[in-house]
Amino acid sequence: MEKFLVDRLFNLVSFAHKRVFDGCTYPWEALLKLIQYLESQNLGKIECPIPQGVYLINPEQISIGKGTIVEPGTLIKGPCLIGRDCEIRHGAYVRGGVLTGDGCVIGHATEVKGSILLDEAHAAHFNYVGDSILGNRVNLGAGVKLANVRLDGEDVKIGTVATGLKKLGAILGDETQLGCNAVTNPGTVMGKRSFGYPNTVIKYDNRNN
Repeated sequence: MEKFLVDRLFNLVSFAHKRVFDGCTYPWEALLKLIQYLESQNLGKIECPIPQGVYLINPEQISIGKGTIVEPGTLIKGPCLIGRDCEIRHGAYVRGGVLTGDGCVIGHATEVKGSILLDEAHAAHFNYVGDSILGNRVNLGAGVKLANVRLDGEDVKIGTVATGLKKLGAILGDETQLGCNAVTNPGTVMGKRSFGYPNTVIKYDNRNN
């Protein structure tokens, strides 16, 4: 379905890791290739200070770009590639299989796993981002959760498209914003510049695709 195509949701021109989407018809296919892509990136290059109190698990599988701030009390597990000029704030839990662009924020008490964050995507306060893709300049309000597993255990579908995935969170197009304490159901797709109201459950929204 055309409305789910990668270029309808994201501008990848300046994204340093746009090759992770090579050969993908739909954006969630990039998540299937994410670990392989990370392992191809010659990880283990940390170009910013790591203060005491930061926990790095498998540091040989972690790369962090110049200008990034990693605060004490964070836990980062490889494989993981974090871009330049990002903020990884106190209490953040980066569980592995994470790829970020530049200028991203993973904030206090935020957990991210198996996900791609394009440039300047912010998950700054008490967020869960599992098996998801955040487009350029996406902002998650405090307490936003991107659920990634169906309660009935069935494969996640997006509209009428069968993904074949047991775990798939949200695909949020460029400049999408979700208000505080919003929750997205597994397989939610939101087009560019979409809005999700605070304290809502969002099943599916493609109004801007």
